[in-house]
Amino acid sequence: MPDIPYRYERAHDAATVVRAAAGLEPGASSGDQVSVAGRILLRRVQGKLAFATLADASGRVQLFATEARTPDYERFCALSLGDWVGVGGEVVRTRRGEVSVMVDRWVLLAEARRPFPDKWHGLTDVDTRYRQRYVDLWVTEESRRTLVLRSRLVSLLRRWLEARGFMEVETPVLHDVAGGAPAKPFVTHHNALDMDLSLRVATELHLKRLVVGGFEKVFEVGRTFRNEGLSPRHNPEFTTVELYEAYADYGDMMVLTEHLVAHLSTELLGTTSIAYGGRSLDLAPPWRRATLTELVAEHAGLEVDVSMPVDELRARAAGVGIDPHPSWGPGKLVLEIYEKTTEAQLWGPVFVCDYPVEVSPLARDHRSAPGLVERFEAIVAGRELANAFSELVDPVVQRARFEDQARARAAGDEETMAVDEDFLRALEYGMPPTGGLGIGIDRLVMLLADAPHIRDVLLFPTLRPEQ
Repeated sequence: MPDIPYRYERAHDAATVVRAAAGLEPGASSGDQVSVAGRILLRRVQGKLAFATLADASGRVQLFATEARTPDYERFCALSLGDWVGVGGEVVRTRRGEVSVMVDRWVLLAEARRPFPDKWHGLTDVDTRYRQRYVDLWVTEESRRTLVLRSRLVSLLRRWLEARGFMEVETPVLHDVAGGAPAKPFVTHHNALDMDLSLRVATELHLKRLVVGGFEKVFEVGRTFRNEGLSPRHNPEFTTVELYEAYADYGDMMVLTEHLVAHLSTELLGTTSIAYGGRSLDLAPPWRRATLTELVAEHAGLEVDVSMPVDELRARAAGVGIDPHPSWGPGKLVLEIYEKTTEAQLWGPVFVCDYPVEVSPLARDHRSAPGLVERFEAIVAGRELANAFSELVDPVVQRARFEDQARARAAGDEETMAVDEDFLRALEYGMPPTGGLGIGIDRLVMLLADAPHIRDVLLFPTLRPEQ
């Protein structure tokens, strides 16, 4: 193997070289000397001339080597697809109009010791694309664009929130009590303390503690973990942004959500009128607001309400193909009917408002509708994008809700929340009226990138063991 240098002084990237030569006529030389570096993705040899495509993070530029001008020409012609090289030389435009770097000097920076896919065939096996993302990013332009968009989205989101007075914080990933969402946690063991800990299923309860502590506008962009199955919308580890604003309610969170999403769409795509899965979608505010029960009546032709007799709700659930669990109360039955008949039909965007208290243990009772809470889910393209509450701030009511959850857990429901005594203690010190919001970053990227599967927007999705 040839000597590989410890570093290479690259002065230019491919995109800059191509832009700077925009006015160069075919067959002309610029007189400009550059040094570039990247992977060889295409190569063709025509006797005493050789051409290669060099790709770096910015884009691609052609390399033009000649037997007369290029040192170690034969070895340059023998480079493999995927090899990394550093190249120095003059910028020219070939007679065919291609901006090129004349290979006046070059050095091998890394060898590709496995066969590298070519531009024309790429990675045809989908599983290999996700498993070997380090190769997919070079040969599948769509993957690179999507994952660059994701990075830009998170950066824009942070700046938008900070401009509105929100402070970014970090809260624990290891929890002694898993809470903040109905989900089964991953459990691990801390040897020094000899105690079991859970990877967090949500950031909610620690962020609310910070509101109690006097931070009036806080947010966290963070990784969350749920011990659940894989699907086009689910990965065991995923990214959310959760934010909490003192003195606000779920109406304020609706306004914030629609304006944030519209801003991100405009900045990233230049418009709020987008297409997802071949269907048009307008993200411009204001989004529709409708209650959960109104939408079930509209889309399924069913009248449902938490005040109805439970046997009647069971019959209506069975009528749409649901097998009700004996422990389900009216609120759970109403939610199951909505999810079975209506949610996927909501192209939206729409704020689905006013959920049953039974399925919303952390939300505040509705100010005018008994049995409901002030909660919404933002549904876009038939999928939940965001979840928000007027937050429950009464420690007595919160304790009762936690105890209801604990009874459900004792009856076998692994996705209920445990009683978090420290969180209840925090509420006993007093928490002001607060609005809270959680948005799934992965699903938001899927929407704006027109990606059908969550694996498309994760750099390294969770996969089954390789055979």
